[in-house]
Amino acid sequence: MSSVLSLGDVQHARHRIASCIRRTPLVPSATLSELLKTNVYAKLELFQKTGSFKVRGTFNKALSLEPKTHDLGLTTVSGGNNALAVAYTARALDLAAIVLMPESTPPVVIEAARGYGAEVRFAATAAEAFAQAAELERDGWTYIHPFDDPALMAGQGTIALEILDDVPQVTDIILSVGGGGLMAGVGTVIKSLKPLVRIWGVETQGADSMARSLAAGKIVTLEAMTSVARSLGAPAPSERTFAMAQQFLESVTVVSDKDALDAARLLLDRLKVLVEPAASCTWAAAGRLQGQFSPGKHVVLLLSGGNVSLDLLAT
Repeated sequence: MSSVLSLGDVQHARHRIASCIRRTPLVPSATLSELLKTNVYAKLELFQKTGSFKVRGTFNKALSLEPKTHDLGLTTVSGGNNALAVAYTARALDLAAIVLMPESTPPVVIEAARGYGAEVRFAATAAEAFAQAAELERDGWTYIHPFDDPALMAGQGTIALEILDDVPQVTDIILSVGGGGLMAGVGTVIKSLKPLVRIWGVETQGADSMARSLAAGKIVTLEAMTSVARSLGAPAPSERTFAMAQQFLESVTVVSDKDALDAARLLLDRLKVLVEPAASCTWAAAGRLQGQFSPGKHVVLLLSGGNVSLDLLAT
């Protein structure tokens, strides 16, 4: 097991954040089961507060700090779900928040972060955004990393405890990777309690830093993030998440943006849920992995977020 994170850390996180988050539904799908010729379930984390799993980690991080350490408030670098999670967490805990965003951030994300009461500042480049964050941290703000933080990983891992409660017979979990915080938390729980359950990672082309890193046997940094799946846009995994991916994942399947968007349409048609490409890619990958799933398997698709506009699907 990873020394970064323990099952106990995740169990403590579950207790700590219980009053702050939603316990999201996990539903069997006859349609998806028929298509994949096995038993398929969807963990509907898109119904989490702020529309993604991220608040589990941000609440656990903020609530695990000594009150005096976040006197000024919380700050992060993000143009997506992490921005919304930090803004919402700060508001819920009566803290200030400054979110540093790329200038290319979609207006809907900017408006939502401001709607939660955060101050939004823009940076021309990622490097500039991280430099600003470092300066705020030196001034006494609490920086919340998008994925490389054990407290964050412990919060995200609470999803796995819910999966085991609802589908104790689970044999396989398919989840999207991004920077790897979600995978790290889920993997820690699953490999502690049900080590034979297989965890399958998914990324989209142009946001596939973990797949490339695993193939190379070392961390690979993407020069640019070109996928529509914005919330998978970590330019590289961290040393911690890379090591945990090597330990926990069967593989990382890389699908195209088109496949992820086609999967989003199918999930909207059949499950009546609108998920972002960073989540629908799990269904696209399930089709590629079909040979791994016999009729007796129990496969959970983790639909991690739903922050996508109809405009994106339409175009």
